[in-house]
Amino acid sequence: MTMTVHAALGLEVFRRTNLKVYAGDAALNRVIRWVHPTEVPDIARFLSGGEMLLTAGLGIGASPDRQRQYIEEVAKAGAAVLVIELSGRAFDHMPEALIETAQRMNFPLVGLDGEVPFVEVSAQVHESIVDQRVVDLTAYERLNAAFMQLLLAGRDYVHFTDTLAREVQCPVVLEDSTRQVIAYSGITDVADRMLSDWERHSRIEHDQPGTGSSNEAGNCTRRAVVLRGERWGWLHVLHEGATLAGTGTYALDRTADGIAIALLGIRESGAKAAQRQNALVSRLLLGDISGGMFVQRALRIGRDLRDRALIAVLVLKETPLGATSEDAMDDFCRTLHVPAVVADLGEHTLAVMGLTRPDVEKQIVDRLTELGVSAGISRQVEPPQLPTAIEQARSAVSVASARPDKAVHRFDDLGVLRLLASLAQGSELARYIEDELGPLLKHDAKGVNPLLPTLRTYLACDGNKSQAAQLLFVQRRTLYYRLDRITELLGRSLDDTDARQALIFAVRGHDLLHRQDRSTFE
Repeated sequence: MTMTVHAALGLEVFRRTNLKVYAGDAALNRVIRWVHPTEVPDIARFLSGGEMLLTAGLGIGASPDRQRQYIEEVAKAGAAVLVIELSGRAFDHMPEALIETAQRMNFPLVGLDGEVPFVEVSAQVHESIVDQRVVDLTAYERLNAAFMQLLLAGRDYVHFTDTLAREVQCPVVLEDSTRQVIAYSGITDVADRMLSDWERHSRIEHDQPGTGSSNEAGNCTRRAVVLRGERWGWLHVLHEGATLAGTGTYALDRTADGIAIALLGIRESGAKAAQRQNALVSRLLLGDISGGMFVQRALRIGRDLRDRALIAVLVLKETPLGATSEDAMDDFCRTLHVPAVVADLGEHTLAVMGLTRPDVEKQIVDRLTELGVSAGISRQVEPPQLPTAIEQARSAVSVASARPDKAVHRFDDLGVLRLLASLAQGSELARYIEDELGPLLKHDAKGVNPLLPTLRTYLACDGNKSQAAQLLFVQRRTLYYRLDRITELLGRSLDDTDARQALIFAVRGHDLLHRQDRSTFE
């Protein structure tokens, strides 16, 4: 929604005579900011960029050298186009020196066969610019109102991506810091195919030479979603040929900002206060009430947690127990005669349980294992440590959900995985993985003979090449070739114990993050 050279040349005033574009056909999309009639020889020093220059040619000069100098000066000063009347006042045809220099500099040069009133050119161009500014401002106000309504209504990032897709009439993809897609709106066949190999697009195409800031890649424009000063992820608009500009770019920027605010709200609110138990847990997570007050208020809704050791249990919702919401966990606790406050924490169901007898924790673990769920269990704590217990359970369930089989993990049994699970709550683990495995992941994103499975198996075998070759069902020389390629990509020897240890953490962290993100998107 801007006045370009091409659009200006289509105005009524220019249709009164024949015009010809002598040079700069590829640059007719340049934006015109102002119209400036001139016969001044040194006009270039007065320009600030984006001007349409209108002239009868009196200030250009008669010699080829002066003509070349004139074009070079106005082009370098940032003028959008030079329009010359070829009416005989200075020229009755376009000088070759002007044409050659303009072509060399890809500068739009236009000739008019007859005279046109320059004052009318200025009036029509400026009127169009003002009209479009008004349209832009109206659109900006509409977008501001729409996004403000989403924020006030407490909408999540999916609603924001839906709104952006409707606004720009293009598919929109939101990815997090691990390059995993977590929202996809405005579905098309082209975008579907791109999503089937998303890491290639995200990791490879946006890092090609010539992409500048990497915000543009082919038919995709993206913006960073920044949360508390750190990049949380990227918001992509797949415009499939059309250039994203004007209000489209503004809508993309506002959506990225809105998603950041929505994510910040989700992090700080903990869980939705839809019911009394949810509200109680939410206030605990917010820090509005202490653990002791939590126990007191739980008694008011019939949950007696007084004078008991407490544990937090988080169950992944994709598993059978979690799929039936909080009611299933309530029934589970009642069957074991364990008082509990149960709440919905998004992808997990939380139960804060009061242990009524010494052996009940083992019974909880055994029953959850029998049910075939992925779950995490905290240490036994006193009421003041309840927020810590919930974080312990969150760490344990994140490790459990990263396993291919269903598992129940206690926080005390995690070992070194406790550190990875803790780092996974922020952006530090993602940065560590990128630092350690970035070149390998970039190689695998190309979709040709991925090497990460080979590295994972080799590390799991503690560097035993014979065992790794057997598990991978390949010949040893094939394994050697792959390991050499991995060494080349990572720039470090896999025979080095410290290097292997660092890579073990990186691979486990990669599996942990990607399993979490798949669960969220599903």
